[in-house]
Amino acid sequence: MIKHTRLENLSMNLVTSQPAQPRSAPAVRVRAVSRSFGARPVLGGIDLDIGRGEFVALVGPSGCGKSTLLRALAALDPQTTGELDLPAKKSVVFQEPRLLPWKSVWQNVALGLPYRRAERQRRAERALEEVGLTHRASAWPLTLSGGEAQRVALARALVRDPELLLLDEPFGALDALTRIRMHGLLAELWQRHQPAVLLVTHDVDEALLLSHRVIVLSNPVPSGPGATGAAPQPLGNRIVVELNIDIPAPRRRGHPRFEALRKILLGHLGVDEDDGVGAASHELTRMTPPFDLAPAAPESSEQPRRALKNFALG
Repeated sequence: MIKHTRLENLSMNLVTSQPAQPRSAPAVRVRAVSRSFGARPVLGGIDLDIGRGEFVALVGPSGCGKSTLLRALAALDPQTTGELDLPAKKSVVFQEPRLLPWKSVWQNVALGLPYRRAERQRRAERALEEVGLTHRASAWPLTLSGGEAQRVALARALVRDPELLLLDEPFGALDALTRIRMHGLLAELWQRHQPAVLLVTHDVDEALLLSHRVIVLSNPVPSGPGATGAAPQPLGNRIVVELNIDIPAPRRRGHPRFEALRKILLGHLGVDEDDGVGAASHELTRMTPPFDLAPAAPESSEQPRRALKNFALG
């Protein structure tokens, strides 16, 4: 049996403002959600609530089903079983921006909006202003830097005023400095729009800096043999730990409670920071300055980006 651990009231010095507490019915209610690929169970009966306006981060080892769960919440996987109570208005931002290269930036943001052209453009330009890209509204996607392209993807998601914002490692392909800027921008946009958020990430620091609650998805195997003496069979991944992080801004990596929470999460992920590589990596992380929640400055890079082979709305 897998123990589900909930850690309450952990004091921290936080980077982002405290997310709103859940109001009345949750924005997302998941019960006994499972998904298998052939004979391999990936999700093994997930139960999860996300409150309205709550920011939740989901971490776990590679291959444990984080993106599979996110796709289920995005209603992109009809093979998922279980109970999924989801809001009608939801948006997804993927690791790749997935912009259509034959449409301008504002047209990518407005893609699918049910309005006349003038109103679509007005809404798209307003969303681009929120992410600091008004000056790039008429640019082509191939002329954007990586950070600019991902900001366009964020604008495209938020222009729809979603009740649920799903983020599938949206900053994983960005360089370290751009990622820091994007963290600040995301925090600011969340504060302004207040959607429920599920952020899938491999970055424990990112999860602790941005979220109201961090949950860990793990792929446990029964500890003993079955009744017939056969080898134990995988059960599918489950949520095994929840950490509530509920004190106000600003969050800073150097705070002792941040260090304690980081160790808890890394321990559940099977990472020992006391080895040389982990210690050196963490020392670099500690050098990162605290967030400035001002809007991110426009990026100067104009390096063309290669066209993606596959495209999908974020």
